[in-house]
This record gives sequence, structure tokens and C-alpha cells, in this order.
Amino acid sequence: MPSVETTAAPGSLSRGGLRRVLAVLCVTEIVSWGVLYYAFPVLAPAIAADTGWSISMITAGFSTGLVVSALVGIPAGRWLDRIGPRPVMTAGSILGVPAVVAIAWAPTLPLFFAAWVLAGVAMAGTLYPPAFAALTRWWGPRRVRALTALTLLAGLASTIFAPLTAGLLTGLDWRNTYLVLAVILAVITVPAHLFGLRGPWPDHDQTAESDQAAGSPHAPREIVRSRAFWLLVPAIALGTFSAFAVVVNQVPLLIERGLSTTEAAWALGLGGLGQVLGRLGYGRLAAALSVRMRAVVILALSAAATLLLGLLPGPEVLLVAAAMLAGAARGVFTLLQATAISDRWGAAHYGRLNGLLSAPAMIATALAPWAGAALAVALGGYPAVFILLAAIAALAAGLATGTVPRPARFDDTVPRHADVSSPQPTTTAGSDEVDHR
Repeated sequence: MPSVETTAAPGSLSRGGLRRVLAVLCVTEIVSWGVLYYAFPVLAPAIAADTGWSISMITAGFSTGLVVSALVGIPAGRWLDRIGPRPVMTAGSILGVPAVVAIAWAPTLPLFFAAWVLAGVAMAGTLYPPAFAALTRWWGPRRVRALTALTLLAGLASTIFAPLTAGLLTGLDWRNTYLVLAVILAVITVPAHLFGLRGPWPDHDQTAESDQAAGSPHAPREIVRSRAFWLLVPAIALGTFSAFAVVVNQVPLLIERGLSTTEAAWALGLGGLGQVLGRLGYGRLAAALSVRMRAVVILALSAAATLLLGLLPGPEVLLVAAAMLAGAARGVFTLLQATAISDRWGAAHYGRLNGLLSAPAMIATALAPWAGAALAVALGGYPAVFILLAAIAALAAGLATGTVPRPARFDDTVPRHADVSSPQPTTTAGSDEVDHR
């Protein structure tokens, strides 16, 4: 009897293979984000105390890694399209191990920066963009379900690795803590990517034909030069900047509003709960709204929640509610970014196009912590910063109105002359595919 792995059509994965890939990526994204990203804010004060380097310089090293990740993500996206996620993510995992070891052993600040440059290259092959590309291509019309599951579980990275890192730090110094984390990264992610992501990578021409049948436009160069793409890139980047600046600066804002540090931390944690709830509701939102309206509504929701945080003086219950609303908007925004390319142009060139889309957003992520603190000084406090961040998110929502390509259509029920922004019923019963309009 043939195994479940061999019952799929040529060029595709079986249901068992799809579940395996999803399970592997859920685990490896938790570990990769935990080791390469969330461990740093826990260890930064200990690094500064031990080395004498300033927190700002240490954070600059970390931000340098994020910028490198954004830049390397562009060619990495092209490799993903051509050869699939297995070699790219395995190489990223392998490279991440010496990168974390180099961070731990760095005796000088320049070598610390160099180690984070290496870590940035590893991030480009291990964090969300390559995982999103894998699920988008392999899961096809059911990608929203897979992406939702991935982002829900990967959202536990901070919940797991922040206390784990803090616990290691109580018995070890920061250098040995990073060494332990490097071992965890090696033991879990390298074999998981090497053996868990095996299987045929869907043929590019076959995927392109499927996209063309659904009304997707043409070559990547044409897409990149289109007005829709040029508006989508800043819309996502500005939305990302606003969302991450809100996360980083929310605790000091709430402290200014009179909450204790503990209360502000709880509000931030409940915002994380809102993020989970938002992601759980994304499928229904995708089914109810067109591609254009989905982007506008999510970014407008982010702007409204940020504005509430900036304007509300209290009481605490309203501030917490606004924090949860901001978390929900942030949660659905992650899925909006993950599906932005495939919703508009299909999956054939997802890796390359998403690499170009993600690069400015990753740079915005790197700049957000510094910018928030600097703006608070310039504007005289965090409430004014949040009002400005709300305006930035509102600008992103405005840009999103022009991000749907014309005359492309994706749903067979929508005629080519129809307005792609107006909702139409889908004809595929039981499909998890978003309504591409």
C-alpha cells in the first residue's frame, strides 16, 4: 500500500505532507524568532552591564541585523521561487548557529556588530518571509488557514523564549545563555528544515498557469513597476512602522497616563491576547471584504486604536481595551502582509515579490524603537507620539486604496470589466481561499 506521502499528484504534497510542513514551520518559527529576536531584549541590559557598551549601541547592533535581513531577503525571495524553502531555510538555520555563537563570544563592539550582520543573513532564511512563501505555494487556495495557524503558534515565541532566556540568565551569564540558545537553534531547526520540508516544490510554470487562469497579471518586472505595487510597499512599511512603534512605546505611554509598571505590562500582555483574537477572525474578515477594503479597514482600525491610546487619559479599563484593540489590529495586519502579494498577483513569484515588499517593512521594524523614543523627546511626551503614529497608519490606509491592480481579476465570478474593489460571491464551496477582489 502506498504511503500517504506518495498519494499526492506530481508536483504537489499530500494532505499528510502539507500537515507535516505546517507543523515543522510552526515549531521552527517559534524557535527562530525566540533565539534570533526575542532573546535580545531580555539579554540587552546584562550585555550592557557586563561589557560597558551603551544600550543604544547594543540595540544598534541588533537593528543592523534586521536591516541586513531586509536586504538579503530580496535575493533570498528569488531563490525561494526557484529552489523552494528546504535549502534556503536549512542554510539559514545552519548559519544562525555560528552567528549566535559569534554574538556570545564577541569581545569588542565591532565584532558584536559583525556577528549581528551574520545573524541578519540567517534571519532572512528563517523568519516569516520564507515560511510564508512555503505555505503560500504549497497550500495554494487553503493558504489562509495555514498562515493563520502559523502566525498564531509563532506568536508564542516571546511567551516561551522571554521567560526561558530570563531563567537561563539567572544561572548563567549572557554569553553562556546565548550559547545554550545556539544549541537549541541547532538541535531543533536544522534537522526540522532539512527533513521536514522535503517534498516536490510546485513547478513554477504550473503555478504561473494557475495564476493566469485566475486572472493574475504577468511577469514580476511588470508587477514591480505597477502603480499598485508602488503604493502597496509604502502602505505596508508605514503600517509596520506604526504597529511596532506602538508595541515598543506602549508601556511608557501608559505609565505617563498614571498606570504602574506592572499594570502597563499587563495591558501590553492583554494586547497580545487581542492579537491572537484578531488572527482568529481574519478568515471571516477575508471572506467578507474585498482585497482593497480588507487592507483599508485593517490599517484604519490600527489608526483608530493608536489614536485612542494617544487621546484617552483614562480610566485604566478603557486604556486596556484600546491596547487590546491595537493588538487585534496588529494581529490581522500580520496576515494582511502575508497574503498581500498572493491576493493580488498569485503565488508564482511570491518569494521574489514578497522579498521586495518585506524589505522596507523590516527596515521600519528596525527603526521603530529608536524613532518612538526620539519623537517622545521632540514632541514632549508619548501621547503626541501616538497621535502622530495614528496619522501614519491613516496615511497607510489611504495608500491602500490604490493597491489593487487593474484590470486583473482573481475570482472567476468577477468579469474583467468589473470593479475589483466591489464584493462578489465566491463559487468554491468550502474553500479557505480568500475572495480575491
